[in-house]
Amino acid sequence: MQGTLGGGTGPGLFALDSRTLLICCFILNVAWGQMNFTGDQVLRVIAKDEKQLSLLRDLEGLKPQKVDFWRGPARPSLPVDMRVPFSELKDVKAYLASHDIACSVMIKDIQVLLDEEREAMAKSRRLERSTNSFSYSSYHTLEEIYSWIDNLVTENSNTVSKIHIGSSFENRSIIVLKFSTGGSNRSAIWIDTGIHSREWITHATGIWLAKKIVSEYGKDHALTKILKAMDIFLEIVTNPDGFAFTHSMNRLWRKNKSSRPGIFCIGVDLNRNWKSGFGGNGSNKNPCSDTYQGPSPQSEPEVLAIVNFISGHGNFKALISIHSYSQMIMFPYGYSLEPVPNHDELYSLAKDAVNALYKVHGIKYIFGSISTTLYTASGIMVDWAYDNGIKYAFSFELRDTGHYGFLLPAAQIIPTAEETWMAIQTIMKHALNHPY
Repeated sequence: MQGTLGGGTGPGLFALDSRTLLICCFILNVAWGQMNFTGDQVLRVIAKDEKQLSLLRDLEGLKPQKVDFWRGPARPSLPVDMRVPFSELKDVKAYLASHDIACSVMIKDIQVLLDEEREAMAKSRRLERSTNSFSYSSYHTLEEIYSWIDNLVTENSNTVSKIHIGSSFENRSIIVLKFSTGGSNRSAIWIDTGIHSREWITHATGIWLAKKIVSEYGKDHALTKILKAMDIFLEIVTNPDGFAFTHSMNRLWRKNKSSRPGIFCIGVDLNRNWKSGFGGNGSNKNPCSDTYQGPSPQSEPEVLAIVNFISGHGNFKALISIHSYSQMIMFPYGYSLEPVPNHDELYSLAKDAVNALYKVHGIKYIFGSISTTLYTASGIMVDWAYDNGIKYAFSFELRDTGHYGFLLPAAQIIPTAEETWMAIQTIMKHALNHPY
């Protein structure tokens, strides 16, 4: 699938030409079980008008698939980021040029970043084994995260407990952490990370948030006040099958891993599978699409588990679903341009959250409704939450704005989590002080 690069690297006994390096990389990745992305680039395009947007959308439907949209075509002036396999680069760039669509290279070679990421994880794993301590500034596998969750619960049983809310398509446990100081049927806050499996910064942020909550309860006045009145539920790995697959085979996999008889392509976009606006604009009926909605609302066990849990609880007041990337804080609706009844309140709250986030490390986020800030998206979680009575429903898009995209270096995990925490705390305090 990958093409080869021509030209030598200069004289010398051990000099390798680009073709040999490519073959070596391929062999190593086969041994590791990972797909190889050597030479793949991420291109950024700014469409001038709707016609150019339509031409970009046409790329997704080509067979074989020419591009993987990291930020899809939404509206003129909003950047479109797309991964282009090395073997398709020449054709895609020619297609863009023939239609007068300018592009720039955001990531020159994806495999370089993946190799750096893998080496950093291996180095961290060696250090963790030698020191017997968990690194919050590193990325981790599903097994490592679930093991860490067990330790967290054991060591902080007075504050946090583990709830099994269901099983994934491949029969992995779906786990939610409950942070509580006691009482029954209390008002609650829901936070989830990792619904899209390749967005590793979200899982890492979720881990840091969990540790922050157990560490700061009783010390941080605002958090202590919240936990004395409300429970916090945190689902760190919302898409366990997809996440495991990003480690074992395809680092850039987005969907879950469900399969159905007679359908060649696997996986459903878990953030297009909810009832609200299901099947509308911004979702896809094509099973091979990264935004495939699934055969019916809540067809996926990962979605149904959350629906049953939240509906069964019946007293959630705020929901925060954390994604990456683009640096945005948004609220419903995604499936409609119509403002929700409490639009002004949500707008003001999102602004306050963005300001609180900015004060930590000076990172700028934008905010607004999903459909006007990002794009129209149907069948998404926060719309379902809002339509089911959760007044404070927000979707976060974490760092960055495209320099690394889904491959954010581990050095940015803790700064990202620190600023995200301040935005979350702003929303939680508002939910506490404005009961309904």
